[in-house]
Amino acid sequence: MTPGTPPPAVVCLMGPTAAGKTDLALSLHARGGVDLISVDSAMVYRGMDIGTAKPDAATQARSPHALIDIRDPAEPYSAAEFAHDAGQLIAQSHQAGRVPVLVGGTMLYFRALLEGLATLPAADRDYRAKLEAQARTEGWVALHAQLARVDPVTAARLHPNDAQRIQRALEVHHLTGEPMSALQRRPATEPRAWSLVRISIEPNDRERLHQRIERRFKAMLNQGLVEEVRGLYQRGDLHSDLPSMRSVGYRQVWDWLAGRIADDELVFRGVAATRQLARRQLTWLRREQEVARVDADDAAVQNRLRDLLVGVLD
Repeated sequence: MTPGTPPPAVVCLMGPTAAGKTDLALSLHARGGVDLISVDSAMVYRGMDIGTAKPDAATQARSPHALIDIRDPAEPYSAAEFAHDAGQLIAQSHQAGRVPVLVGGTMLYFRALLEGLATLPAADRDYRAKLEAQARTEGWVALHAQLARVDPVTAARLHPNDAQRIQRALEVHHLTGEPMSALQRRPATEPRAWSLVRISIEPNDRERLHQRIERRFKAMLNQGLVEEVRGLYQRGDLHSDLPSMRSVGYRQVWDWLAGRIADDELVFRGVAATRQLARRQLTWLRREQEVARVDADDAAVQNRLRDLLVGVLD
């Protein structure tokens, strides 16, 4: 970058699930000069289309989204990998004289890219096996209580049945003697040399968001979500503890197929899990500084977004 020139812009279009981020991103792409980069930990997986509200093939042909359909559901994809991949895509976009627009609701991915991730120890297979054996006899709720004693900050943001993250937090504490939350507060990388425009699409009326979430989950079921998950379930190489199958909606349908959820509970469980996700996303967003907040239900949301990007996309 030439001395005296402003750093290149990166637009972050964030918000809770079902807030309407994708439609707004498509409207920005239609104006030209924009590259869309997905920030969604479920859309990275191939064959997971309905439950992720992934843009369909025709939409992606018109408005390509990078970092969609890049992994098989059996393969993990970490926040660190996302930060690396998104960083390269941003550089390519800038080199082409375009503006990268990151759109999604996976807040850990945003943090990994924009702030860096703390250096955490590698996995310890023996200790993980010990925790899994303990969970089989005592349950993950008991291990969540154990985590709360050594790392109350991390425990407070995790569901008591979030096996993968509880296990990792306990493992990090075991290996380092420090809470994972404390380690994560130590940035591992220098701030990016970008001009950030962070926009959060948030509903002012929480009840309207809840209604939209319920309508969308029911629509996904009508569109064939059960059949989509059944195809994954019948592959034989997937299981419910994989990050892909822990995605909201997929986990609930998987449990229903496995007989762990009654027929009349599926909609309730799916909607409740999606609402919990939206609540966590909103909590994260409201802690963030230097974020322009736009009412998702405002009839003039397109105009508001355009005003915020004057001089960035022009």
